[in-house]
Amino acid sequence: MQWIDGEGRSGMAKFTEILMRQGSISPDQLEEAESMASGSGTSVSDALIRMGYATGDEVMQAIAAEHHLDFINLDEITIPPAVIELVPESVARENVILPMAEEEDSLRVIVSDPLDLDAFDKLRFILNRKIDVAVAPRENILQAINTYYGAVEGESADSMLQDFTDTAIDFTETDPLQATDEGENVDETSAPIVRLAHLIINEAVQLRASDIHIEPFEDRVRIRYRIDGVLVERDSPPRRLLAALLSRLKIMAHMDIAERRRTQDGRIKVTVGEKELDMRVSMLPTNHGQSCVMRLLDKDNIKIGVRQLGLSEKAFQTFFNLIKRPNGIFLVTGPTGSGKTTTLYAALNELNSPGRKIITAEDPVEYYLPGINQVEVKHNIGLDFARIIRAVLRQAPNIILVGEMRDSETAEMGIQASLTGHLVFSTLHTNDAPSAITRLVDMGVANYLVASSIMAVLAQRLVRVVCTKCKAPFSPSKTVLDSAGISPERAKNATFFKGKGCGNCQQSGYRGRIGIYELMQMTPKIRQLAFENASTQDIRRTAIKEGLETLYWDGIDKVCKGMTTLDEVYRVAKKDSEATD
Repeated sequence: MQWIDGEGRSGMAKFTEILMRQGSISPDQLEEAESMASGSGTSVSDALIRMGYATGDEVMQAIAAEHHLDFINLDEITIPPAVIELVPESVARENVILPMAEEEDSLRVIVSDPLDLDAFDKLRFILNRKIDVAVAPRENILQAINTYYGAVEGESADSMLQDFTDTAIDFTETDPLQATDEGENVDETSAPIVRLAHLIINEAVQLRASDIHIEPFEDRVRIRYRIDGVLVERDSPPRRLLAALLSRLKIMAHMDIAERRRTQDGRIKVTVGEKELDMRVSMLPTNHGQSCVMRLLDKDNIKIGVRQLGLSEKAFQTFFNLIKRPNGIFLVTGPTGSGKTTTLYAALNELNSPGRKIITAEDPVEYYLPGINQVEVKHNIGLDFARIIRAVLRQAPNIILVGEMRDSETAEMGIQASLTGHLVFSTLHTNDAPSAITRLVDMGVANYLVASSIMAVLAQRLVRVVCTKCKAPFSPSKTVLDSAGISPERAKNATFFKGKGCGNCQQSGYRGRIGIYELMQMTPKIRQLAFENASTQDIRRTAIKEGLETLYWDGIDKVCKGMTTLDEVYRVAKKDSEATD
């Protein structure tokens, strides 16, 4: 234990030295994390965790050792309600502090920053008692705060929806304009609706959701969060609250609350805890009312480095060398939500320097990148991709990012830019890397231009990562291994994991996502096939013979390393008939 008396103390060895001594991180990894921390304004501990070089538990255990404090596993303790009530919820959330136990005239609290003396002074003043400190990872403390204060003082979206269900509040009664067929003209400033809208957003952020879906049906309203790429249903509000809730969200997104027949798009800026988030809001008229989807854009997602994308060592070296080239086109393919934007932004972050001029054309601009000129497509005034690229070339850039090659004009402009000495990044909607070549030709781009300008195509998908808190080793049956194409020799050296389900992963067994990739370089043989208008199958067969590791086999490699599961790989990729393990 350590008594905090206003004179913070620390141990002799820094936590980073402890991590290196334990073999958790290397000096190179520490240097990279320190560089990222100084560039993004975060702490070195946060950078190590975000870059995947150390887990939250490893970092906090080292910090505990540095300051001679106890490390607490929150999954292994239960805190009495009487202790929770000692610290107001607002204080706990603001300072990320969780009361743990009373000890005579002191209170033991769990923190993630043992040097936050201002917070301890505040607690000592409020409680008029000594404060004893233990440590745990920040995200675990936040999750525990949500768990404990949900039953004591705070309010969750689910509990609030239950309150609405149990009471007979009719929001249309207070409407001075009277509700129309959808009840849209309601008093949107009603405090309960304002609170409900904010709680839904806060809960989605705390659960790490990427999207919020509010969907009206004949007899109910369904609310779902997309967490790690999978939709999870939450408690539904009464049907009568739909109009008021949508009006509130429209006001926040600066939309026309009276418009119900047309689609609308808007943005909401919110701050949840220490996170600043942009939310892209879409309203779509359906048979039973307007459907609302809000996409949460977390600025932390664009701070990821190329090394953290999840590329294999061979693919990483190839990718890193390709993006350093002075000209050519690098395409990233995959369906919506497969992480293409994150990959391209990681490449731009790597290349961004005072010596290079980078311009992007995006529809829309999702994240704002410091030091990069970003242009948003605006079709209503004729500012489309092709026109932007034409103007961009007069701005003398070194690197151009085209959000998507949707038509032949955009593709040809991008190709011309690459042939005149520019490095061009773009995306394309195809199922795999070889399909990108034939897709461009089908769009009307001349085959000789495709063959001469494309330098590589990266196809990708996202798979969920096995939860580190509840993962346990298991042995797949021989039938399962044979079906997956995993040989007995490979299975013998593999480590298969599955998540049991815990509070850390909302009982799903997964937490977080990682990419699986196939990176196809334009070798002389593949260029020749492109020039000859060869089929996708011929290009794919040749690429595999030349060493292409496909999406499926990259996924299998991550399964054998215990990072994900076969079910996840099957969900996003299919087994290749042209290659075997």
